[in-house]
Amino acid sequence: MNKHHKGQTHPKVDGYIQNTSQWQDEILLVRKIALDCELTETLKWGKPCYTCQGNNIVILQGFKASFCVLFLKGALLDDSAEILEAPGENTQLARRARFTGLDEVKRHTDTLSRYISQAIAIEKSGVQFDFKTTEAFEVPEEFQTKLEEMPELKQAFEALTPGRQRAYLLHFSGAKQSRTRSSRVEQCIPQILDGKGLNDR
Repeated sequence: MNKHHKGQTHPKVDGYIQNTSQWQDEILLVRKIALDCELTETLKWGKPCYTCQGNNIVILQGFKASFCVLFLKGALLDDSAEILEAPGENTQLARRARFTGLDEVKRHTDTLSRYISQAIAIEKSGVQFDFKTTEAFEVPEEFQTKLEEMPELKQAFEALTPGRQRAYLLHFSGAKQSRTRSSRVEQCIPQILDGKGLNDR
């Protein structure tokens, strides 16, 4: 198994580009920028991915209506060109630049090159992202009441990982009506007591 080096194209990504019917030119252009920045090319989750020191920096994503350059630690970048957006409303760290055509990507090549260089510098510096702690997420009143009523529930909830706590809080507060929130809380109590996350089976 020959080790893949920085700035080299990867045969799996060649295959991916050949087989994709959409966004070929856009991918080739951003690929060149990433490789010029001496990132290592690989295919992860079925998408072209560019890494530095084994850590993912950028992933290229082709969707039906847009082509996206996803920066895994995009929230730490200085987005002076204002081209980055959070992929989901609860995404804390990743940011993506969304394009609808080749001309748009061409207009932003300098920006993408600058952002990738910045992302590499961030990766190498080892700077940590300050994730919002669970305290920063609202605890719905219906759940708060249960926590006060059931000390064992409070103890079990506090023992969960921050990510699992967040998933529950977002799940509870995602319901518009108090009745729905209460029933979501009731349904999840056994799982929390079992030390399981929302999606653990």
